Amino acid sequence: MNRDLLLEIGVEEIPSAYMTQTLENLRSLAVKSLAENRLSHGEIKTMGTPRRLVLLIPSLAERQSDAVVQNRGPRKSAAFDQSGNPTKAGLGFARSQGFDISQLTTIEADGVEYVAAVRREEGQAAAQILPELLTEIIQAIPFPRSMRWGYYQTRFARPIRWLLCLLDSEVIPLTIENIDSSRITYGHRFLSQGPLAVKDVEDYFAQLEAHYVILDQDRRSQMIWRQVEQAAAAAGGKPMENAELLEEVNFLVEYPTAFFGGFSPAYLDVPAEVLTTSMIEHQRYFPVFDREGQLLPGFIGVRNGTDFDLETVIAGNQRVLKARLEDALFFWREDTKKPIQDFVPGLANVMFHERLGSVLDKVGRLQALAVFCGVEAGLSTEQKLDRAAFLCKADLLSNMVYEFPELQGVMGRYYAVLSQEDQEVADAILEHYLPRFAGDKIPATQTGLGISLAEKIDNLVGCFALNIKPTGSQDPYALRRQAIGLVNIILEARLKLDLTRLLDQAYQGFKAFKLENTSAQTTADLMDFIRQRMRGVLLEKGYSYDVIDAVLAAPNPDLYDILTRVDAIQGAKAEAYCTDLMVVFNRAHNLSRKADPEVDFDEKNLIDASEMTLYQQLLDISGTFAAAMADQRYKAAIEMIASLRPSLDQFFEAVMVMVDDDKVRQARLGLLNEIAKLCQQVADFTKIVQ
Repeated sequence: MNRDLLLEIGVEEIPSAYMTQTLENLRSLAVKSLAENRLSHGEIKTMGTPRRLVLLIPSLAERQSDAVVQNRGPRKSAAFDQSGNPTKAGLGFARSQGFDISQLTTIEADGVEYVAAVRREEGQAAAQILPELLTEIIQAIPFPRSMRWGYYQTRFARPIRWLLCLLDSEVIPLTIENIDSSRITYGHRFLSQGPLAVKDVEDYFAQLEAHYVILDQDRRSQMIWRQVEQAAAAAGGKPMENAELLEEVNFLVEYPTAFFGGFSPAYLDVPAEVLTTSMIEHQRYFPVFDREGQLLPGFIGVRNGTDFDLETVIAGNQRVLKARLEDALFFWREDTKKPIQDFVPGLANVMFHERLGSVLDKVGRLQALAVFCGVEAGLSTEQKLDRAAFLCKADLLSNMVYEFPELQGVMGRYYAVLSQEDQEVADAILEHYLPRFAGDKIPATQTGLGISLAEKIDNLVGCFALNIKPTGSQDPYALRRQAIGLVNIILEARLKLDLTRLLDQAYQGFKAFKLENTSAQTTADLMDFIRQRMRGVLLEKGYSYDVIDAVLAAPNPDLYDILTRVDAIQGAKAEAYCTDLMVVFNRAHNLSRKADPEVDFDEKNLIDASEMTLYQQLLDISGTFAAAMADQRYKAAIEMIASLRPSLDQFFEAVMVMVDDDKVRQARLGLLNEIAKLCQQVADFTKIVQ
């Protein structure tokens, strides 16, 4: 008869940021351990609150399944001589397995007979192996940071305070340092008093529910959001949807009660981003907006408890938030006393990198590089690009960004607008940080595109010129993110750029500093790095790995051109003419490799009508093929190559390529080589998987 297993690890409050991954790790460790120990079970569920991690394993088998263990020994011919008598090797193997030589069996592997010791292991009762199994699971749970407590050696996210472990109603004995498992649990820290004795697994859930603990994090999250929406609706608004905030709040409470609090409308003079950031980052409140999307002077907080004396809780939270908003209002008024350009000179005192100068040095580089990018890509105007680059780092010296670093760019945009700067210049100050993460939007303005390109290229070139590159999981300067952002901007904005020119131009801006790599080495290393990031981006977009590799095999500094080729070949793979394309390429490529590279192709040595026909068709399409390649009409170019198949088939039926006549052989190989080179202008089709 199967039984339900429940493990509760009672702890001091675990950081909310740890919880989601910790519960997943606990579940995966349990699945793996139970499989290794041959214990069948139902669907495992992990649940948690700040004070407890819970593992529920329903329908756990009472016993391990029996196992047949087979240990292979030496070859039969080595274990027994020709007379069938055991050798030293055979006797030694039997002795090492605790077997008599007569108990060994014979098995076959890869056509060879071996002797083997086969034993049947009877499964043990689950209750016998669970103590060790569960102890190992607890000790194996990884955390971003763990700690020891007292004089003990066990490491955990926070000190373990109690262990409850039940197999139905039976206590499974576990010991972690000075903590022994029992049937005792604890309810809500403030709403429940003293230990709670649990009869069985079913009683455990009833006890927690009765003592103000909503254990299931999914149910608790739904409960929080429903309350938050109701509280906002009662105030005539709707809450900000923020999945990360909801998850964090969810793992800060055991019994949630949402409440609405207000603040003075006078604080709405401060930009909404400042107010919402203060509410979310400092207080874990949900901002509230009206039907038109305007921020209301209110917030939704979530209390870890009931609605008892909730007015006092609301008043206290309002006082705390008021202090935060007073600071924000003060910073706003101080920062707006002078135009944004007055912040720029102070950037000379802010270090960008100890070997690459100050942020003001970086601003100078960005001005030159942004204008160059704009000219190369046909973006914006020189005046807007230069001005936006000059102002883009100014807000780093503002009081507001010092208090809220995540608002860099956001505040710069506000300060630029108040300083009567051009609207596109102001928008570019914010946009030059985009995209900030996977799935983020790219700049919407042309000036923003130019500054964002310059920002990312400057960061990449500066680091690579100093030989600072990501290694394994280490990427302190977020260079992978910078490169992915660069790729996404070029692809989504459809920018036709020779990226090597931009990288070389950026390198010139660092000439005043002592660099480790030359411009050529820096550019080559960076192009490899960026192409690898682009490969990942294209895989995420759903393109086949072989198509991507076929296009990336040839150096190409135009990333958008790479995408266009990949798209064309991917589309061609789904068409009937793809078979013709690959036949033409493979037959031409495979034989053309035998041609003497020092002998030029001479069509005058073609003597058969079939080869003359093939050569004439090749001449006929060469002009339109070149035009299609120049216009990036790669689908049309591929179709032209595929159209050669009938003539190529006729050629192979009519003549033998590898004839004794040297001139004829080289002419035929040369003709095939011309076809292969035509294909290679599009991609390296040897990498295509058919």
